[in-house]
Amino acid sequence: MSFPPAVRPSPALAPSAAEAAALERELLEDYRFGRQQLVELCGQASAVAVAKAFPLPSLPRKQRTVLVVCGPEQNGAVGLVCARHLRVFEYEPTIFYPTRPRGPLHRDLTTQCEKMDIPFLSYLPAEVQLINDAYALVVDAVLGPGEGPAEAGGPCARALAALKLLSIPLVSLDVPSGWDAETGGGAEDELRPDVLVSLAVPKRCARRFSGRHHFVAGRFLPDDVRRKFALRLPGYAGTDCVAAL
Repeated sequence: MSFPPAVRPSPALAPSAAEAAALERELLEDYRFGRQQLVELCGQASAVAVAKAFPLPSLPRKQRTVLVVCGPEQNGAVGLVCARHLRVFEYEPTIFYPTRPRGPLHRDLTTQCEKMDIPFLSYLPAEVQLINDAYALVVDAVLGPGEGPAEAGGPCARALAALKLLSIPLVSLDVPSGWDAETGGGAEDELRPDVLVSLAVPKRCARRFSGRHHFVAGRFLPDDVRRKFALRLPGYAGTDCVAAL
């Protein structure tokens, strides 16, 4: 399966960080979406995007392995759901989750992954080539919009340093970890993912994304919300929960 080169979102497709936060509040407070419900929708769609970009028939049978690196905030929770659905889709996910919050959301999602026999790494190999050899691709679910490496702590910062050196494909969820949600990455050592999965709507930093595939996972947005925030989102084919930009 092939996709056209990633298209840079127009300003109408990419709300500001404040607008994206207001959109999420609208879903949570006015539409009464639950936090875990939104995380589930985004995580499942992220797994679908991974499967579209890297379909199983395109991978060697011994290379269905996917490393999902999760941070301590909401993006990490989306990564846990993504890993669970990848397992359902017959990939072989492994999770690295160095900083685990004690709240019920992350605890419940972790339990679900454990019950499905998804392995958790106790440490990330210091030698990046070991990661390249062991996995077909890596999912970056470390930091979301507005989260910096300093807030995530040492283990996550060290994980990001390893992700920057990978030679296998990298998939970032919502924003590449460490990027400013408004301006994007500018430094030479910023993450450069091959695939970006924008959750709900593309953030403004997506205009600087230059990887192979850009998906948006926002099929669940009610029409009234799209109109209120003047969103011009792509059409979704059939029953797809993601669309390629």
